[in-house]
Amino acid sequence: MGELIQTPTIEVVEETGSTNADLLQRLGSGEDLAEGYWLQAERQTGGRGRLGRKWESPKGNLFCSTLVSLRDGDPPAHTLSFVAGLAVADTLRRSLFANTPIMLKWPNDALVRGDKIAGILLERTGASVVVGIGVNVCYAPEVPGRQTTSILYENGKHGGNPGLVLSILADAFAARLMQWREQPLAQTLDDWTNVAHPIGSQLSVGPGDEAVTGVFAGLDEDGALLLRLANGALRTIHAGDVSMITQGNS
Repeated sequence: MGELIQTPTIEVVEETGSTNADLLQRLGSGEDLAEGYWLQAERQTGGRGRLGRKWESPKGNLFCSTLVSLRDGDPPAHTLSFVAGLAVADTLRRSLFANTPIMLKWPNDALVRGDKIAGILLERTGASVVVGIGVNVCYAPEVPGRQTTSILYENGKHGGNPGLVLSILADAFAARLMQWREQPLAQTLDDWTNVAHPIGSQLSVGPGDEAVTGVFAGLDEDGALLLRLANGALRTIHAGDVSMITQGNS
C-alpha cells in the first residue's frame, strides 16, 4: 500500500520578497521543513519567473511555494515541473466553470483559452526542491508579448479567493506527488501530455534569435520536449522558452 497523503501546513505572510527565496534561505540555514509545508504571501515585492523574468505580484493573486525532499528512487528532480503543472491544472478545473479550456505549456506555464494564468519555478538546494507557483486569481498583470487572464475574469467576476485556491492546490500537489513516486514516471508524463498543447502544434523554442521552430512530437522518457523540424529530424529540447506559433506568443 502507498503512503498516506499528508495534510498540508500553510503559513501566510502579508508581504515578502519571494516565497521561493524565503524557503531556499530557510532550508539553507538548516531549518527542518517537512513536505506538505506551504508558504503563501499576500503580496511579493521581488517575485520572479523563469529566466529571471519579473513576476508581478499584486495582492489578490496567489503566490506560494512548497518543498519536496528528494528520496532514493525518486524520478529525476526536474520532472517535478510536471507534478506541479498537473496540480495547477487540477486546481484550475475545480476553480473555473466546467469545460473552460485549460492547457499546459512546456515546461512551466498554464494557459486558459491560450492566455497565461499560472507559472511555475523550480529551484534546488541540496536534497530539496522548492516549487514556486503563481496563479492569477483576481488580476491578470501585463506580461510583455503575452496575453494573460485570471480566475476572476474567467468566472465572470466571481471566485477570487487566493486562500481557497491554495487549499485546492496543496491537496492536488500532494496527490500528484504521490503518483510521481508510486507509479511509473510515464504515467505522470502521459497525464501531462493529455493536458498540454496537442501533438502537432507548431512551437518556437528560444531563446530569441536562436529559436528553433517545429511541431510538438511529445516528450521523451525523462520529460524533454521532442520537436519535429521541417526537415523531418527530431530535436530533443531539455531547456528553452516555448512560444505557440498557432496561438501567438503565449
